[in-house]
Amino acid sequence: MKIGFIGSGAMAQALAEKWRGKHDLFFSGRNLEKAAQVAAGFGAKSGPAAEAAAFGEVVVLATRWEDALDAVAQAGGDAAFASKVVIDINNPVSVETFLTTRDDGRSLTQALAEALPGAELGKAFNMAQAAVWADPDMTYDGRTLVTLFTADSERASEVIAGLIRDVGSEPLRLGGNAHAYQLEAAAAIVIKFLFAGRDPHTVFNFIQPDVRAIR
Repeated sequence: MKIGFIGSGAMAQALAEKWRGKHDLFFSGRNLEKAAQVAAGFGAKSGPAAEAAAFGEVVVLATRWEDALDAVAQAGGDAAFASKVVIDINNPVSVETFLTTRDDGRSLTQALAEALPGAELGKAFNMAQAAVWADPDMTYDGRTLVTLFTADSERASEVIAGLIRDVGSEPLRLGGNAHAYQLEAAAAIVIKFLFAGRDPHTVFNFIQPDVRAIR
């Protein structure tokens, strides 16, 4: 599968490391020189955001949350993302109050879906720091890490679930993107503790008593 990253920071790199060799990767970002350096380390391509959107069957929005809507607009807007599966990994959370910043009761994912009606949006990988996704083990409390995600379409759900398995985690769909706000709010709890000095591997794990096997 072809995956285009809009953003080439720690989160993009951690996910790309798990997807290396399984998928074709393309990196973009505000700093194209940095994106090129990151891409070279993966033997991947790089270029402007519009090229990342054109390249990817899946596009991962790995920007700062403040830049996500501007990034998709600069990449070409809805026409550039039509028929793509777009994964929002961002959290609109204030690092001063540790509360979600959207005051309309909806998620950033839903705002992105409105901006990109031709795409198939989902939210995933937002509830843990990059160190967790870079972890080669992915077991917490003796169990495989469960990654909650949302998606409105079955295609997006299947694609995102597969990519979660590719990082060594167990996918669990919370529901449609109406529930993405809940993922953002849950992430705010983790972010608060991380800023308080907790280990970067601090994470919620969804304990399922009937699933005990360690990979």
